[in-house]
Amino acid sequence: MSETIKRIAIGGDHAGFSMKEYIKQKISKLGYEFEDFGPYSDEKIDYPDVAHPLAKSIQSGNFKFGILICGSGNGVAMVANKYPNIRAAVCWNEEITKLARMHNDANIITLPARFITLEEAVCFVTLFLTTEFEGGRHIKRIEKIAPIM
Repeated sequence: MSETIKRIAIGGDHAGFSMKEYIKQKISKLGYEFEDFGPYSDEKIDYPDVAHPLAKSIQSGNFKFGILICGSGNGVAMVANKYPNIRAAVCWNEEITKLARMHNDANIITLPARFITLEEAVCFVTLFLTTEFEGGRHIKRIEKIAPIM
């Protein structure tokens, strides 16, 4: 596994703070390192303030993968998906998580902290980071995801 993959961008908002800290603790035992984009406490924070810089870091190639966490997973996904070549997927079960990587080559997993357990979050992140993109017929579809000008 390359160094780019071993270093993961992570962030979210106050609703996802505890889950973010738990994921960092558990996933770091698998050899991953994190750059934490915040928040750094459970004090209220607006998710775009974290999601924008994290998505930019993926887009620029500083990281191959990112993890964003908010209450529903939707807000952070909406922000991240504003950036070209970002494919953020809201993941709430194992099959959705695997398909996000296999078929969509998702590069950011977004998690709904208010709807999944800490253990499920670790499971989904682990699946996300270890599932390969299938390529093939999916490449042409991904190439069709482009910003509308």
